[in-house]
Amino acid sequence: MNDDAELISCSPKPVVASYFNPKCVLPYGLTIDYVRQAMEEFIELLGFINTRLHEKQVPRLETLLMPATFSSIVSEFMCIAIPRYCPTLVRNRFHNGHPDLIPKGKFPNDAVQYTTEGIEIKASQHASGWQGHNPESVWLMVFHFESNSANDIKKGAAAKPFRFVGVYAAKLEKSDWIFSGRSETSRRTITASVSSSGAQKMRDNWVYQDGD
Repeated sequence: MNDDAELISCSPKPVVASYFNPKCVLPYGLTIDYVRQAMEEFIELLGFINTRLHEKQVPRLETLLMPATFSSIVSEFMCIAIPRYCPTLVRNRFHNGHPDLIPKGKFPNDAVQYTTEGIEIKASQHASGWQGHNPESVWLMVFHFESNSANDIKKGAAAKPFRFVGVYAAKLEKSDWIFSGRSETSRRTITASVSSSGAQKMRDNWVYQDGD
């Protein structure tokens, strides 16, 4: 990758306030302003990390890590950042508890193994086919982003800065999922994917869409 383009790509594309949907419906006191502030915080952090990595001649974080690992970092950051701005939501303190964000004070010690109350957070480079472990009735929020990946280094793809393409959210029902399952001999992780109708439900209630 061209070094000048690499340096430019160390600075993620800013989040644009006018790209948020003031008519979207969000639960539990969450607002587009709280989502925006969390996204801006991630952009600032990623830019700082990538600039320092570039100074050390180390690849950007999104190209250094496997794609699934980087996506997990994006979603984990949102799970931490959103409650810092939204006073009515907290990170579920139960290890691997579901969903990721739950109403503050609703459960003892703000921890619950499983409930349909709250918001599950996902981050993905893909515009559809978002996955979970089980078909569930729950609010789902997906942060769709675009970035280079570790695979781009091998392919010699052009450098491009990280950007949030869109954020989508909706209350999904079990019927909005397609259960993949697995055979008795398979070691593949059991997954469920959001159906086309479920994805459309989320897009109809879009929170953020990059105008470019």
